[in-house]
Amino acid sequence: MALSLNSSSTQVTEFLMICFPGMQDTQHWLSVPLTPLLVLALGANVVLLLAIHQEASLHEPMYYLLAILSLLDVILCLTVIPKVLLIFWFNMKPISFTGCFLQMFVMNTFLPMESSTFLIMAYDRYVAICHPLHYPSIITEQFVVKAAIFIIFRNLLATLPTPILAARLDYCAGNVIENCICANISVARLSCGDIHLNKLYQFVSVWCLLGSDLVLILLSYCFILRAVLRLQSGGAATKALSTCGSHLILILFFYTLLLVFIFTNKAGKKVPAEVPILLNVLHHLIPPALNPIVYGVRTQEIKHGILKLLKYKK
Repeated sequence: MALSLNSSSTQVTEFLMICFPGMQDTQHWLSVPLTPLLVLALGANVVLLLAIHQEASLHEPMYYLLAILSLLDVILCLTVIPKVLLIFWFNMKPISFTGCFLQMFVMNTFLPMESSTFLIMAYDRYVAICHPLHYPSIITEQFVVKAAIFIIFRNLLATLPTPILAARLDYCAGNVIENCICANISVARLSCGDIHLNKLYQFVSVWCLLGSDLVLILLSYCFILRAVLRLQSGGAATKALSTCGSHLILILFFYTLLLVFIFTNKAGKKVPAEVPILLNVLHHLIPPALNPIVYGVRTQEIKHGILKLLKYKK
């Protein structure tokens, strides 16, 4: 039952996610590109995690950070994309009240965790290039453990109020979410109460978390660029920049797609409603698919580790 009656009002017990409101007859075709992307994202990240686990040469802090990023990618993919495909394939639009807010919690928590991981990886590259002699004593396994604790608790404490504030609202009648995902504002709009606090907290938390991460990442690369420009040897400068290449590519893609989604969402009626919905889905799928591929192609140690893993499996 989507609605349950009590003595005073009608309470929602489940939601219906219709994905793209203006594409109900054709949206199932989107499963054609999304399905192989999901398989690629999950397969590539699992292979990368196995390679880092089994290859002794990859048992270093830099690759442990990459493993954290890969694990977050897998969790985000499995939280969002399978439900989207079930809607497209079998018209399975219902999602329980609890399931919806659990999905909201995971999305709102793990996406900033990815951003924080990129920040820690940027710091890793900063120390490696700007303070190479101190790198072994600063970037240690203990550093990775402390960084993981920081990533978890900082984002957990900052984002936990988002689903709590949304769950406390009174959903008295409407239960149709015009989205593929239980996004905070898409769900809160169905309530009969005041959602200004929900909007304000999401705005402040997103910009404080992701905004501060982006500023610190850019600052790290400014120091890295300054250090590289001071190098006398052109070959040394090229080698130093190449070590940052994979990380920089992924950061640019992650934040560019995220910023485009935020601004198209804020544009309101100037942009078709389907555009931010599609961008939100893709942001949970394309970066997870690209991350292990970019690192696997551009990093020789990872490439060798993956090749050894695949030969071992054969």
